[in-house]
Amino acid sequence: MSTIDRLDVDLRDRFDTTRAATALVFRRFDSAGIVLVLTVGYLGVFLWIVGDLSIRPAVPANVLIVDDPVARMFDRTGPASFEAIALLDTGFVRVLVSPVNVAIGLLVAVLVAVNLALTYLAVVQPAACGIGAGSGLLASLPALFSGTVCCGPVILIAFGIQASALLLTLFAWLLPIGIAMLLVSLVSVAGKIDVTEPSV
Repeated sequence: MSTIDRLDVDLRDRFDTTRAATALVFRRFDSAGIVLVLTVGYLGVFLWIVGDLSIRPAVPANVLIVDDPVARMFDRTGPASFEAIALLDTGFVRVLVSPVNVAIGLLVAVLVAVNLALTYLAVVQPAACGIGAGSGLLASLPALFSGTVCCGPVILIAFGIQASALLLTLFAWLLPIGIAMLLVSLVSVAGKIDVTEPSV
């Protein structure tokens, strides 16, 4: 078997293992619960950090929609943030509805949540003896780090740090790099899980 054939088989094996481990996450109530709680929590924190979600108890309920929402939603407000097309006041929270920000936040939130749910499975259902919490948590560190990359410019602004054009350009690359790190972490942690045991 040639090197290319071996590489092809190895990639297919990794893909199958990752798919099986991810499916196991959603078949088990405990790991599926982890994904649900972390996805909702992470998305809420993400929207709060980028300024799309805020507490406004004194503001009456109201809805405002921009004139041309389809064209407006792709206008950038930062390296990885986009314009809102509507404002929704509920009487307690204010939501700036930005479909692209929600999509980005949801994508990263789901990847982080699945990574951490796989880490949990790597601890409770390891593929080999001796693979414990340290191994799984170490593999999930890229997920924890890269899940916050798209909020970098907002964090700089919050701390009053002046960002150069070079630094802002770097932030534009951090989102795809972070997503790539999350996917690599997903494959890495999935290989540490015994997917043959029955779900509980």
